[in-house]
Amino acid sequence: MKVAFTSTTGEMIDEHFGVAKYFHIWEIGPEASSFLETVAIGTHGDDEEDKIAARAAALRECAIVYTMAIGGPAAAKLVALKIHPMKTNSPVSLPDTVSRLQEVLKGNPPPWLRKAMNKGEETSFEE
Repeated sequence: MKVAFTSTTGEMIDEHFGVAKYFHIWEIGPEASSFLETVAIGTHGDDEEDKIAARAAALRECAIVYTMAIGGPAAAKLVALKIHPMKTNSPVSLPDTVSRLQEVLKGNPPPWLRKAMNKGEETSFEE
């Protein structure tokens, strides 16, 4: 599954979602993980809603976004796109977070994480 991290350098999760200029995207599974790309977020108007929408759109393929902090409206927009926001509340190591997530994936992940792992693979029986 694709996971995004707000980080200035790619080493620490150290940015607030609403002001992050870079999102480091990783592919993370129980047995392997790899860095995919860094997505740069430009200026998208002065309106807070525009800034949140631009970030959410850039991360639409991600299942989880790890960030140091995130406001309620931004978290709600991510959830609406089936992206699970995770707050760290303080700077934490990005590589350590990737390792911890892999360990959880190897075991019995909680229901929300199992759902996130299947993002994009969901089928609908409605016509």
